[in-house]
Amino acid sequence: MTANPPATDEATDAAADEAAEAKGTVRLERRSADSRQQDLEELGRSLREPLPRIPSRFFYDDLGSDLFEQICELPEYYPTRTERALLERIAPRVAAATRAVTLVEIGSGAATKTRLLLDALRGQGTLRLYVPIDVAEATTRRIAAELTSEYPGLAVHGILGNFLADLAPLPGQEGSRLAIFLGGTIGNLNPEEAASFLADLHAELAPGDAFLIGVDRVKPIPRLEAAYDDSAGVTAAFNLNILNVTNRIAEGDFDPAAFKHRAFFDVEHSRIEMRLVATRAQRVTLQALDLALDFEPGDEILTEISTKYDRARAERLLAAAGFSVAEWFTDPEDLFALILAKR
Repeated sequence: MTANPPATDEATDAAADEAAEAKGTVRLERRSADSRQQDLEELGRSLREPLPRIPSRFFYDDLGSDLFEQICELPEYYPTRTERALLERIAPRVAAATRAVTLVEIGSGAATKTRLLLDALRGQGTLRLYVPIDVAEATTRRIAAELTSEYPGLAVHGILGNFLADLAPLPGQEGSRLAIFLGGTIGNLNPEEAASFLADLHAELAPGDAFLIGVDRVKPIPRLEAAYDDSAGVTAAFNLNILNVTNRIAEGDFDPAAFKHRAFFDVEHSRIEMRLVATRAQRVTLQALDLALDFEPGDEILTEISTKYDRARAERLLAAAGFSVAEWFTDPEDLFALILAKR
């Protein structure tokens, strides 16, 4: 965080503000002061369900974030490179249509593709503030430092928190905002969560603000399943690491070596499911939850869903939250789509 010295008069204050703007400033805001207690409550509820579940947001400790960046470069994992190619093509058009002063990124991660939009908005001469929202503190700090160095005059207001619970209030500077939710992450939310999140975002945006969302498209099952079960085993390592995160939060003794990764397409719900399958009988104790779980070989834990959308379903979801679709963009193979919606 960059702190300005206290101002002694209006002239000094204005000079300090101008110097900070020229240099670029970073503010990181931690939300949900008792986040560990919230994490414990959520884990306790989820692991007690008939099919035990670990919410997918717990993937993203610093190691999980690094593994996900590796996944994005795998040959089987088409979403990232397809979305990046789409953004390269449409970023100037989105920047011209929105003329956003503030770019808000929900689930920002390493902000790899974000630079395409930052470049386009800077080319419009409107960009002033970037707001990354993410749970991974080290990654968010690194990206904030990189971007303020790469984009002179850019301010960064990072929010360290869970976007489902910590979205409001949404920062912004005077002028329009563009909120982005990339990577098909909307597919990781169950239908109730997706509807609630979009309604909350709609309530935080003002008339004239815009929303760019990425959705993964329905496609042949073998291609879908390969994207979540790569030959190098990176996705398996990513999935198993969620047990290490759970152990740290809940004082548990999950043994990742006693589970294996499984990914499959659920046709009925049009979604990929990732699970962890017990390979031997075992008892897992989570002291902070006062919980013991018994597993037999073949018992499973659900760790992620990834819903795939056709156009009608995606547009119904946005319309139900109050958004109107301005433009729909997709790649030549129709693998992935980016939707520009208006408040």
